[in-house]
Amino acid sequence: MKKILSTAAFAMLLAAPVVAETYVLDASHSQIVFSYNHLGFSTTYGMFSGFDGEIDFDQANPAASSVNVSFPVRTMLTGWEGRFNHFMSADFFDAADDEMVSFTSTGIEVTGDTTALITGDLTLNGVTKSVVLDATLNQAGMHPMENKGWAGFDATTTLLRSDFNVGNFAPFVSDEVEVMISIEAMQAE
Repeated sequence: MKKILSTAAFAMLLAAPVVAETYVLDASHSQIVFSYNHLGFSTTYGMFSGFDGEIDFDQANPAASSVNVSFPVRTMLTGWEGRFNHFMSADFFDAADDEMVSFTSTGIEVTGDTTALITGDLTLNGVTKSVVLDATLNQAGMHPMENKGWAGFDATTTLLRSDFNVGNFAPFVSDEVEVMISIEAMQAE
């Protein structure tokens, strides 16, 4: 009888759905780099780094995963204080100290063994729009130094500044902004 119950319990365990595991972003190894054309003379770059977020990652069923990230717009790094001040001015963000940028996934379409299209709501400058991230799972496994589960992802998208009411000086300064994302996330404790 004991063996039958153990076998039944084991069978139920195997039949139980695999649930997503929560991962938190490794702020020291997560960046968002953006670029735009400046008057046809150069490509200008900026970055956000040191932000927080959470991924509910279901390796067995990636489409059931989700992403939630937010950070203050004033954490933008431009490499030049004058440019940063201009971006934070009324010409662009008119950003208060506590103004946040956020992304919350609304759906994931798996497109390959390690690729997916992640659709989500991006809130930027008080405007929320649906965007699609073309994402790649770089690696998931045990971190060799931290001795816990780790995952790394890259993603790209193109945004229109004018969609978020920061389109001043377009088309001279490109309305299109290329966005490259690279993040690492650790399994939550």
